[in-house]
Amino acid sequence: MTDLVRWEYRVQTIGTWLGTKDTDLETTLNAWGEEGWEALAVFQLENSAKIKIVAKRPLTSETRRRRNWPDFG
Repeated sequence: MTDLVRWEYRVQTIGTWLGTKDTDLETTLNAWGEEGWEALAVFQLENSAKIKIVAKRPLTSETRRRRNWPDFG
């Protein structure tokens, strides 16, 4: 039987009403990648110049964000 993989998700909106600089998006994605996050979606919000990023990473005791997460183990 295979182990159940649990995921942690992260959603963030970046940019301003003027738009999002490519370098800001690249910096955010690179920083998240170093933390083990994988971008699932990157898209411009409707009627806005801001960008929304949706990412995930495996949920482990080492990577679990210390927020309102229950202890799985």
